[in-house]
Amino acid sequence: MSYTGKNVLIIGGTHGIGLSTAQLLIQDGATVILTGRNTTKAAELLGTTAHVLPLDLQNISEITELPSKIQSHLGSDAKIDLLFLNAGFAALEPLATVTEESFDRTFNTNVKGTFFAAQTLAPLVRDGGSIVFTTSIANKLGIPGMGAYAASKAAVQSLVQTFAAELASRRVRVNAVSPGYVKTPTMGVVGASGQELEEFEEHGKKTTPLGRVGEAEEVARTVRFLGFEGTFVTGTEVVVDGGLGFLR
Repeated sequence: MSYTGKNVLIIGGTHGIGLSTAQLLIQDGATVILTGRNTTKAAELLGTTAHVLPLDLQNISEITELPSKIQSHLGSDAKIDLLFLNAGFAALEPLATVTEESFDRTFNTNVKGTFFAAQTLAPLVRDGGSIVFTTSIANKLGIPGMGAYAASKAAVQSLVQTFAAELASRRVRVNAVSPGYVKTPTMGVVGASGQELEEFEEHGKKTTPLGRVGEAEEVARTVRFLGFEGTFVTGTEVVVDGGLGFLR
């Protein structure tokens, strides 16, 4: 299906699931703007097929500047058809070693920054458009080393339901995609060693009923569905985890 003429904004789109979603929707003809803290590699990879903006979700002033930057690129009257709020921070830290700095970074990025990005950008979303947040299967499972991250993503799922209720009058659908273990360069965590990432991936393979970790494009296809095809779906969380959360 072609999405030519559709405008997509991906917050956290320069690597992993966000980048795969950008690539998928560019192939489908959409106009894509993506943000991230490190934009160089994504800009080189995508070239002129997408517009890449630097953004740190911990910096609220950068969030407030986004609408003018987006309209400068798309046009002052342009609207967003799909807003994908995917940026996040996760570190593999047992509860006993979580520092205040790490906890604050996790919540400032995943909850505070995500909330204010959604608040700031919702007026730019077209009536009848879609907002998709990224949560995590960690919301529901006790995964060692993911305590602060899991709590932050549970908060995001609560935001999904509230935004869905408040934006229903505009027919804006608000949902979440909830990945399990997904194969990306960092496996979704920051600061882990190569060995730790290998062990993390192997644990994912062993505990996931389908016997493997997911691919980023598998999550991206779900985002595309929620963004454009799931026209009677709102306020819910679609789990993409190979059965991890329900079949163990």
